[in-house]
Amino acid sequence: MRIAIGMTILALTAAPALHAQQDANPVVSSAKEIYARQSAYIVAAAEQMPADKYSYHPTPDQWSYGKIISHVALANDHVCAMLTDAPAPDAAALTETSPKDAMLIALKASFDYCGKALDTLQDSRLGDTITYFGGVKKPRARALVELTDDLEDHYSQMAGYLRLSGMLPPSAKPKQ
Repeated sequence: MRIAIGMTILALTAAPALHAQQDANPVVSSAKEIYARQSAYIVAAAEQMPADKYSYHPTPDQWSYGKIISHVALANDHVCAMLTDAPAPDAAALTETSPKDAMLIALKASFDYCGKALDTLQDSRLGDTITYFGGVKKPRARALVELTDDLEDHYSQMAGYLRLSGMLPPSAKPKQ
């Protein structure tokens, strides 16, 4: 009986310690979960839309599908550079009219770059001051929030465009 009680006490005291070790960076870890989900959806959606539909936009004032993808690739590079203090990769040749295969390469490269940036980011650095868009000084946390929000926003656009084109977006497909 003493052994059972001892094992129970050990288990109860070890569980919070293990959880604390696993979650040393809970903010960045949470952002990485969102990032992983949304980046997978965006790549799948970019692959799913036929190349001849990359110029599609539901109304004249909305972005084309290609504009969304080129924006995500370029924005990822710039925002993730803010997370690391390293210069952004040079993808200046990418435009909304670039061929689909070039867009997919740039998009996937931007997600690889951001993944590496997130892997090295620590919660303790989120209060550091960075130079944000427009030269404004902001906490590094602002760039992290921008990254996840931008991915969710633009995947929503892509999912809508896919549905309007008669296709089921990746997030609506049954899990295999």
